[in-house]
Amino acid sequence: MTYRVEKTPFGPIAHVQLNRPDKHNGLTLPLLAGLTRAARQAAKDRTLRAVIISGAGKSFSAGLDFASLQGKEKSIYRNFIPNLVKGSNGFQDPAWEWRRVPVPVIAVVHGHCYGGGLQIAMGADFRFATPDADFSVLEAKWGLIPDMSASAALAQLTTIDIAKRLTMTGEMFSADHAKEIGLVTGVAEDPMAEAMALIEKIASRSPDSVASTKTLLEKTWSRSPRFSFPVEQVLQLRLLRGKNHAIARKAGMKRTTPEFVDREL
Repeated sequence: MTYRVEKTPFGPIAHVQLNRPDKHNGLTLPLLAGLTRAARQAAKDRTLRAVIISGAGKSFSAGLDFASLQGKEKSIYRNFIPNLVKGSNGFQDPAWEWRRVPVPVIAVVHGHCYGGGLQIAMGADFRFATPDADFSVLEAKWGLIPDMSASAALAQLTTIDIAKRLTMTGEMFSADHAKEIGLVTGVAEDPMAEAMALIEKIASRSPDSVASTKTLLEKTWSRSPRFSFPVEQVLQLRLLRGKNHAIARKAGMKRTTPEFVDREL
């Protein structure tokens, strides 16, 4: 896995790339740990405006590399131990930790996107795929369930009958079908260009309001209004006291382009 930061006219963007092209980016324990570290590194960088996750070679990821786990039973079981505060474990963090990063995270998908690879993509905020990309909740083939945060991601992205069908059958489906059922944001010949265009739009807004929007929706999406309203209130009060709100307000009144400072929240 590689992690690099690109300077763009609208701010720094982190590029995270799965880098086992000879194995269709099959997931190993070190690669999973690297993804978690990358997410936590990105979360600490207040200058970042976005993260892009992609795969080297012919595929985004063909899922877990079972051969790489031979003789590593102790490490496997250690990864099942959950964090007592977050509730997620070493297999769920590589996908779900991206939901905790306070900037938009976009998965750019091509080739195979199976099993754990699909769950990593679903951990992003948005997914753009090539027309020839193919998908599968492949764990059914191995007599398993998807356990890298798919239960939470699928509940947000699609309906329960579709989620049950995909996880019970492990059937393959196309990028167009993935978009139709809500698992993909867009399908394009150049998904990286689509990702960059969306980042440019989002980056025109305050990095603090973007971060707070992500926090708001992640915390409240499946909760009651009684829980959600106080979260709205607290986040809005913090934004009202921030520098970037003052910059946005001043630019809006003068009809000029705001020049935001690095994220405060």
